[in-house]
Amino acid sequence: MLRCHMPGHKGKSIMPFPELSAIMPYDITEIEGADSLFEASGILLHAEKETAALYGSGAVCYSAGGSTLCIQAMAAKMKAEQRTVIAGRTVHRSFLHACVLLDLPVRFLFPENGDIISGTYPLTAYETALQSCTQTGEKACVYVTSPDYMGHIADIGALAALCRRYDAPLFVDNAHGAHLAFLKENRHPMALGADFCCDSAHKLLPALTGGAWLHCRRSEDAPEMKQYMQMFGSTSPSYLIMQSLETASGWISSSMEQIRYAAAKAELLRRSLSAYHFLGEDPFHLTIAADGVKLSELLRKDGIMWEYADRTCLVLLLSPVMTDGELDKIHAVLQSHADHIPPPAVRPHLTALPERVMSLRQAALSAWETVPLSEAEERICGPVQVPCPPAVPLVLSGERLNREWLKLMAFYGIRTAACVIEK
Repeated sequence: MLRCHMPGHKGKSIMPFPELSAIMPYDITEIEGADSLFEASGILLHAEKETAALYGSGAVCYSAGGSTLCIQAMAAKMKAEQRTVIAGRTVHRSFLHACVLLDLPVRFLFPENGDIISGTYPLTAYETALQSCTQTGEKACVYVTSPDYMGHIADIGALAALCRRYDAPLFVDNAHGAHLAFLKENRHPMALGADFCCDSAHKLLPALTGGAWLHCRRSEDAPEMKQYMQMFGSTSPSYLIMQSLETASGWISSSMEQIRYAAAKAELLRRSLSAYHFLGEDPFHLTIAADGVKLSELLRKDGIMWEYADRTCLVLLLSPVMTDGELDKIHAVLQSHADHIPPPAVRPHLTALPERVMSLRQAALSAWETVPLSEAEERICGPVQVPCPPAVPLVLSGERLNREWLKLMAFYGIRTAACVIEK
């Protein structure tokens, strides 16, 4: 066909970027026969059904806007049902931004280990919060991030059972766990009782950046979730990303053994590096307790690029498509530094969440100014400003900055704070 439709490159190579020439013919728009993502009734609907069958979900909605779009849709579902959200503090900034836009009420839990980046939460903390909502007549839901950025996996099965007792839907940010359904033990949230969850297929599986899946336990919920996705998503979703999602599903269906083999190889790699202390349970998150900033420089010189590094840890994200040779290189490089692993710095101790004096929405949309941390004590945090990775905010919009939390911000290299201009 002669392309008299978007996009403007018309499927042709553009100079000086000949590297793009191979993919240009496949970058199309919602033309006849190509289906339309948010109103899928043809090939895209077929692809979504195939992925749902692969995971055992009631329905799957494709996202070309990453897990961010899926999280926004889940937040809209919470708002539509007028639910109070119970959430661990270690949430991704995309959830907070959705809460700001929707004015969603959230009860945040303080992690029992005091770690705001990779916190742990006892089941009793969720139950206490659910009981409190019941007593005040609030409809509740629970939102959990698992695996977190360090590879820690929550007990989703126990949490799902608890939520059912309180008639509270369970939403899971499973952006880092699209592979969990295909390990020797299926640990995917949908297999363990979650009502909704998102997978970033691009994080650990062979899909293009921005490719994600939104899973629904009940197939009848999919049209509603698609409607919410339209509220936040682009009307021009990338067909290249969607094609990569379909291709990733096909790859998974024929590569189960490869996924399990790679996971076993990664576990063996951990066990054989006895000098290192590894964090988290997910096999493809190789998280090392060390001064990650110093260790990352050593790895850079040896030709290894990491995912995330701070003064307490370094994260290497593995994948089932990595070869034995690549995993062996990681082992050899880490082993070569085993005698001089830079120890992790001691993170400032936290005792409780900061005082909340404004709602997330009110603070994030207020006039604000940037000030040095030395001038931020007792000020109110304005818009959330946190880099990705890990995109987990230290202080939230509407919280008062106290000395304890300012020390934590300084520890992670933050030098300024966005503060509400109080009248």
